Amino acid sequence: MPIYQIGPKRLVVGAHYGLKEWIIQRITAIVMVVFTVVLLIDYCVTGGTGYAAWSGLFSKQFMKLLTLLALLSLFYHAWIGIRDIWMDYIKPVSIRLGLQVLTVLYLVACAAYAVQILSKV
Repeated sequence: MPIYQIGPKRLVVGAHYGLKEWIIQRITAIVMVVFTVVLLIDYCVTGGTGYAAWSGLFSKQFMKLLTLLALLSLFYHAWIGIRDIWMDYIKPVSIRLGLQVLTVLYLVACAAYAVQILSKV
């Protein structure tokens, strides 16, 4: 066995998306937590659960942007998780690629629908 394959100096090859995707998933989780905290604070301050309270909250540009950021974070967070599941458990490349394409199309459609909903508020 050559010396470059042993210990911390070994030659590592591959896709290298472990750490980067892990960090991105943590960042998207923080964005979703911030969004949830903002919703909870608004609920505790206003106490409104009716249509008028929600409409008033989401009519503000800041809240629309925060909601869109939270939803895009959710979709990207889901993509990383589902992609990892497909890569770990679906071994035939053609089936895995098909599932990944369907997943991306679904998440993009969800994002487009979310933008459409937020633009109407």
